[in-house]
Amino acid sequence: MEQQMQELRALAAGAENRRTETGIPRVAMVQGEIPEHLLAAVYDPMVNLILTGSKTMTIGDRTFHYDPATYFVMSVDLPAVGAVHPAATGEAYLAVSLTLDPAIVAALIRDLPVRVGSTLLGSGFSVAPVNGELLDAWIRMLRLMERPDEIAVLAPAYEREILFRVLQGPLGWMLRDIASPDTALSRISVAINWIRRNFTEQIKVEALAEMAAFSVSAFHRHFKAVTALSPLQYQKRLRLLHARSQLISGQGSATSIAFSVGYESPNQFSREYARLFGLPPSRDLVKATRELRGE
Repeated sequence: MEQQMQELRALAAGAENRRTETGIPRVAMVQGEIPEHLLAAVYDPMVNLILTGSKTMTIGDRTFHYDPATYFVMSVDLPAVGAVHPAATGEAYLAVSLTLDPAIVAALIRDLPVRVGSTLLGSGFSVAPVNGELLDAWIRMLRLMERPDEIAVLAPAYEREILFRVLQGPLGWMLRDIASPDTALSRISVAINWIRRNFTEQIKVEALAEMAAFSVSAFHRHFKAVTALSPLQYQKRLRLLHARSQLISGQGSATSIAFSVGYESPNQFSREYARLFGLPPSRDLVKATRELRGE
């Protein structure tokens, strides 16, 4: 597999230290030292493959570490904090990702000759070992960057192949669940999408449970299993991540931003901000500014 990884690294060598579009729908890449505050975000459902270096992702109380021997699947929108690390040889971190489109996954599953059942309860994110067949599919996809005229015709086929290889692997149930409307994961996704759209408002767990067609106790259990967070913790993470983004981009003072994301007490906002990000807003802003300057 090392030869395959070398070709993938060469194909993705033009990535920058931020999300870099490839010209291929839903496929992006990133390389280098990424400021820590840019890795604290709400991540879209995706398949992520590291080519060089490693990455740590913390979601709720769960932390995953993955490297070029593994790939990462996220099947719902999740707030996470992360850190990237260069290879032991000093080579910069390098990764590629495919954003998941549930409609494409569903169409692929309908075309499979064998219908495979899904789990009743499981996490919305996990890591698994990569194999040669999955790497081959990624190689074919990234080669299209050198042949852009072929993207419209071939990219959909290669995307289906990547998804097919993931479906065949240990994390395949995650893709099946996001494409099936009657699974626990897809029903929890309905509530997640509502919270994302309305994160500044007070939420009622009973209303969310009804929206997802669960009892309140079952909703809590499934939501925590999928996201590693309670519904209220999920909302709090969204508020803090949005607040941090606004603060670093200069959209207001810590106090005004606290109110804008739904906090009623600036002191509570500052305490919870420091608990999640390690520093209070003012000091975190100084740190982020230095990171952006490369200091």
